[in-house]
Amino acid sequence: MECPTCQSQKICKNGHHRGKQRYRCSTCGRQFLESYSAKGYDDSIKQSCLKMYVNSSGFRAIERMMDVHHTTVINWVRKLARSLPDAPGSEEIPEIAQVDELQTFVG
Repeated sequence: MECPTCQSQKICKNGHHRGKQRYRCSTCGRQFLESYSAKGYDDSIKQSCLKMYVNSSGFRAIERMMDVHHTTVINWVRKLARSLPDAPGSEEIPEIAQVDELQTFVG
């Protein structure tokens, strides 16, 4: 095993972090793990949560059913919304408009 920063072979054990052995380089002092695991949710869970949101499920209902925190689902929706194109602007402003059944009450 070698240090990811300086590629030195002078490595010593330096405790545990979340059940994994932590190492420290004696040359540069960098702390690291032997192998890192991927974080995050599977893409199928993410797609299911987004489909539930599109089909009018609330964030907390999605949280209860999928066991994914509602803030995470909100962040997924925001990220997806940023990638969508903006709505086209209305180029035409009508000059004549008809308003039916407009009632006002002045007390």
